[in-house]
This record gives sequence, C-alpha cells and structure tokens, in this order.
Amino acid sequence: MNDLNDISLSEIIKLVKSKKISSVELANHFINNIKKGKKLNSFITTCFDQTIKDSKNFDKKQNFDGLLPGIPIAVKDLFCTKNIKTTAGSKILENFVPTYESTVTNNLWEEGAILLGKLNCDEFAMGSSNETSFFGNVINPLENNFVPGGSSGGSATALAASLTPATIGTDTGGSIRQPASFTGTVGLKPTYGLCSRWGIVAFASSLDQAGPMTKNVEDCALMLEAISGYDKKDSTSINRKKENYSKNLKRTIKGIKIGIPKEYRVDNMPKEIDQLWKNGIDILKKSGAKIIDISLPHTKYALPTYYIVAPAEASSNLARYDGIKYGYRSKKGNNLIEMYEHTRAEGFGDEVKRRVLIGTYVLSSGYYDAYYLKAQKVRKLIKGDFDNSFREVDAILTPSTPSSAFKIGEKANDPISMYLNDIFTVPVNLAGLPAISIPAGKDHKGHPLGLQLITKALDEQKILNIAFAMEKEIDFKQSLNRWWE
Repeated sequence: MNDLNDISLSEIIKLVKSKKISSVELANHFINNIKKGKKLNSFITTCFDQTIKDSKNFDKKQNFDGLLPGIPIAVKDLFCTKNIKTTAGSKILENFVPTYESTVTNNLWEEGAILLGKLNCDEFAMGSSNETSFFGNVINPLENNFVPGGSSGGSATALAASLTPATIGTDTGGSIRQPASFTGTVGLKPTYGLCSRWGIVAFASSLDQAGPMTKNVEDCALMLEAISGYDKKDSTSINRKKENYSKNLKRTIKGIKIGIPKEYRVDNMPKEIDQLWKNGIDILKKSGAKIIDISLPHTKYALPTYYIVAPAEASSNLARYDGIKYGYRSKKGNNLIEMYEHTRAEGFGDEVKRRVLIGTYVLSSGYYDAYYLKAQKVRKLIKGDFDNSFREVDAILTPSTPSSAFKIGEKANDPISMYLNDIFTVPVNLAGLPAISIPAGKDHKGHPLGLQLITKALDEQKILNIAFAMEKEIDFKQSLNRWWE
C-alpha cells in the first residue's frame, strides 16, 4: 500500500467508493506512516484507537455520498475538537480538552472524514517557522534541520510526508500559503468569512481564516467544498449558497486578465524567485491569459500595518488566559494579580509575549490614535488598491515567499527578518481576499518555491481554475527520500 503515499486525495476517494480499499486499511496505512514519522514532530496529539473504531463503523455503512468517505485526516491543533486535547501549541493550553467541536472540523466529519490527530503549530499561530511551539520544532520532510514554515508547519509537514492525505490550517498573515510554499504543497487562504471561525483558537479575529492544504489543486477544491459554508455561530460568516468547487473545476483560462504588481519586486529578492515569477507569467501567456502591469501603491505599508493590527487583536483575545477559567495556572503568587502575572509569564512563550506587549502598547491610552487607528486607515487603503486593480484584472500573480525554506534557528533571534517572510502574503489578509500558493519550481538546493494567485472576494472558483491550469503546465514533481523513517 506504499503507493498510497504517491496518489492524491481524489484518487484515494475513488478507491474507497469502488470498495478497492476500506477505511480501516486507509487508517492503518496513515497510522503506520505517523509512527514512522515521529522525527518530524508534526503531531501533538494522536487518537488512533478512536480512528480505527470510527473507520470500522464507517466500513459497515452501505452507501455514503459525503465528499470524504471514511478518509482519515489530521488537523491543525488550533481547531477545537470535542473530547480531544487542543493546545494551540502553547503550554497554557497543554491539557485543555474542549467540550465542543469547531464548525470547520464538524463539517469534515459530516462529509465522512475521520480524525487521525492534532498537528503541531506555532504557539497561538504566532510564527513563520513552527519554532515557537511549546512542543518543539517541526522538521521539513524535504531536508533535516530545515523549517517547514509556519504557523501551519505541522500541517504542511504531515501532508508533504504523507502522514495525512489532506489537512486544514489557518491563515492570519500567510500561515497556510507560506508553509505550503516551503514544502511543495498547495495551500488556499479563502475569502474572510467563507469558512467559519467558530471553535478556532483566536489569534487576530479580523484576519484569521481556515483553509485547505493539499497535494494538488483538485484536492484543494474538494476540501474547500467540504469546510466552507455559512455558520450562524460566527457573526462574520458570509451567508451565501454553498458552491461545488470540485465539480466546476476547469482549466480554460483563455482571455483571463492577470495583474503583475510592480511593488512585489522587493529589494534583494533572490534571482531564483524573480525567475520563478517570470516563468509563471510565461505559462499564463501560453495558456491564453492577458498579462497587465498593475500598481498596489500601499503594499509597502502592509507589514507594519499587520504588525499593529494583529498584535492588538491578539492582546485582546489572549486576555482570557488568566489561569482562572481553564488552562495552565501558576502555583506562585500571594494574591490574584500575582497569580495572573506568573501564569501568563510561565504559560506563554517569548514570541506570544512579544506580540501581546506590542498589542497592549498600541491599544493603550495616548497611543491608540497614533498606531491602531492609523493602521486601520492604512488597511482600508490597502484594500482599496486591490479593489481598484480588480476593476481591470481578474487575478493577480506574485511569488508566495521571498525565499525557500531556511534552517532551524537561522532567523530565531531576528524577529524582523522572520516577519519579512510574510511580505507577499500579509496584504491579502488585511484586504480579506482569497489567495492560493501552488508549487512552481525549485531553488539551487532543490527546495520548493511557490507562486501565489490572488482574486477578488468570493472568487474562489476562478482562483482554483487558474491554479488548476498552471499546475498542469508546471508539472511540479515532489521528491522525498523519506529519510525520517
């Protein structure tokens, strides 16, 4: 059954539906891979006994027409799973067991999927390398000692190493697209509000969005179909008819107008990234798309704007972790205030503390107008740039990241260098738009590089169709020697 590592989710589903493989056989295959892949440190929690039990129950069913029939799937440990530990990669939640299920994971289970376990991530999704997790670094399966990207690093590694046939992550400033680029996989950040945020551990509520991570675009369309939909429990959820993304997937992009923003040509950008971008443009031209140069003039303000808005919202969201209601509680302190202080000092990691301090500062009296309010105004200008561009183009093509995967520890002591990883991904979150990263080539080290497509809000079908057409022309081949087994 080793060939299961090389086939797509869509192909696995066909095998299950034709009764060529059972859900239990599938579960055992991926459980075996997970056990062999412990060195990668991509899992925080596994629930194999329950996985096998659920798979056996599924195999007893006669006809099941869900999108993910009996498919075992692991999910990022930011999604609350009923009666199964959910940590958000933090010490402060290391023993937290929710009594409820997130809407997105519940949607997966209703479509027939079965939980394998919870995947490692940067603490509270704050990081671009999966080095801030309380449970240790995740390793990129492409090469030992390299990061898989973050914050959905465990999801990207588990997917690339075939420890799960597909997965879901969250994207606040690039946390799906950047690790997808670093591991040679596909990652889609949907329109803000297309997938419910209910039951996802909050980082920055106006930016967070759940999305699929898969091995190809067809699987991505299928997973998006499964997890999207209106949820009355989420006040920001968009109430609209559910779309059949996988059934409407097509490769015809003739006549589509693609924008190339001049502001994404940043200083000191590696020649390999620039060449990758040019190759992507050539592929689109050959496929019949029209290339148009555009300007997104406020792009240079996106990163500073993001690092005011996101920490401010994090400061507010993380105020609930005080050691009283749930989670870790320090034994130190002679009174309530001291107990709060010790709990948060011991429970949060350095990066989370850094962002909480920044966020509290920009929200504080005397600084709110100077920082937070101004950042919100700039955010509106950034969204306006995209709105103006989409009056003349259908989609925008950019690199996904300014580099390929870097070594563990290489940027750990330089927060600014780490934050610059998100330079191409952050503007999309500020504007609430959909964006996808697809593997498009390799650098001189043989590490994958991704290209990013952006469309206007709720244009997921178009973004998937363009990515689908590009994917066929690029014909990217992932090569892993499974050194960790």
